[in-house]
Amino acid sequence: MTLAVAVGLSVGGYALFNRVRPYLHGSNCEVQTALGKEPLDLEQAANSATIAAVAFRKNLPERAVVIAYATAIQESRLRNLAGGDRDSVGLFQQRPSQGWGAVEQLRDPVYASGRFFDSLKRVKDYLDRDLHDAAQSVQRSADGTAYAQHEDEGKILAQGYTGRRPAAVRCWFSPDKRTKPRRPEAIRELRRAFGRLKLAGDAVMIESPRSGWSVASWGVSHAQAYGLSEVRYAGKRWVAEDGHSGWHDDPKAPKDRVIIR
Repeated sequence: MTLAVAVGLSVGGYALFNRVRPYLHGSNCEVQTALGKEPLDLEQAANSATIAAVAFRKNLPERAVVIAYATAIQESRLRNLAGGDRDSVGLFQQRPSQGWGAVEQLRDPVYASGRFFDSLKRVKDYLDRDLHDAAQSVQRSADGTAYAQHEDEGKILAQGYTGRRPAAVRCWFSPDKRTKPRRPEAIRELRRAFGRLKLAGDAVMIESPRSGWSVASWGVSHAQAYGLSEVRYAGKRWVAEDGHSGWHDDPKAPKDRVIIR
């Protein structure tokens, strides 16, 4: 009798743990590469994915993405801020009064990232400059040396979101944070950020492994916002209900397309 009760309690406890386990980890994201780990909240992850996507559309090297990340971390902690110093707004704290664009444009991470990269490309030899020098040439901030302190963080994020490191990005959120599926809207935003992407049914066709992992990381990082449940690519699968565990092996996940559902 005692053994039966103990077994019953054990089984009941395990079942209870499985029910509450999805809530225990809360909501967050993490990028892990050979350089280290970088924690992000859901907003920071979505914005990080967008920055890399815009760089992909503009065919920019990874170094440009590192500079953008270091700049955005210093200016906004990768958040789409409604205000700041004087009339500064958005990820890069760009100012409408200085000709960066209208407030509503600068609050759009795709637009703001594009404007930053367009300005960065005009900086002579920006790829060969110290990071803080290149960033300051764009931002013209009060203390340009501050950007340098975020170079290591920027390198980790860039390796993950540009696809250099496969399956580097994972996000998770509790069931009460799940939203109504809006996949068509997600795909429209994905294409607006990345540009040249072709669709085939429920999949996004990709040009290379790096672009594939960049698209896959975008999907994982925007899963909560758009109610996405899974992302599959190159023998790996991420599912929202077990997002904290990251990517799992999936032999059926294709190499020539990213499945986002």
